[in-house]
Amino acid sequence: MNGVDGVAGSLRPSGRPRPGAGRRMAAAFLVLPLLGALGLVLGPTGAAPAHAASACSGRLVKTVSFATGSLRVYKSRAYACAVTVAREPGARRAMRVSLQPRGGRAVVDSGRFTKLAGPVTVHALNRCVRAAGSVGGSSGSTGWILC
Repeated sequence: MNGVDGVAGSLRPSGRPRPGAGRRMAAAFLVLPLLGALGLVLGPTGAAPAHAASACSGRLVKTVSFATGSLRVYKSRAYACAVTVAREPGARRAMRVSLQPRGGRAVVDSGRFTKLAGPVTVHALNRCVRAAGSVGGSSGSTGWILC
């Protein structure tokens, strides 16, 4: 390393900076943050994990499979989250997911979706929850869980 500031090659043996060394450094300080921001906008490259489609944070605690899809319940520290995922994504069809904390009202997402209904989230710190989901005419549900 020849440079005083730790950049190799920015100074000549005479101690004077090379022509354009300052402009190159300034360009590097402008380009690197832009590339970082572009990476944040476009997201990571490579294979996505299988649970990325769920849109729920936390760990998967219960999966209820039924003929046309599955109901998935996730738990983080203070919250529970649920989604209903179609077995074969494609045409829009009636889908529904609901999640109810014990002593509270159910949170519901229903409509005509292609892949998943939800996520729905409830506060579940020290509370049991129950979930239900349906795709087309088939449905599945949990009893009281996370107690």
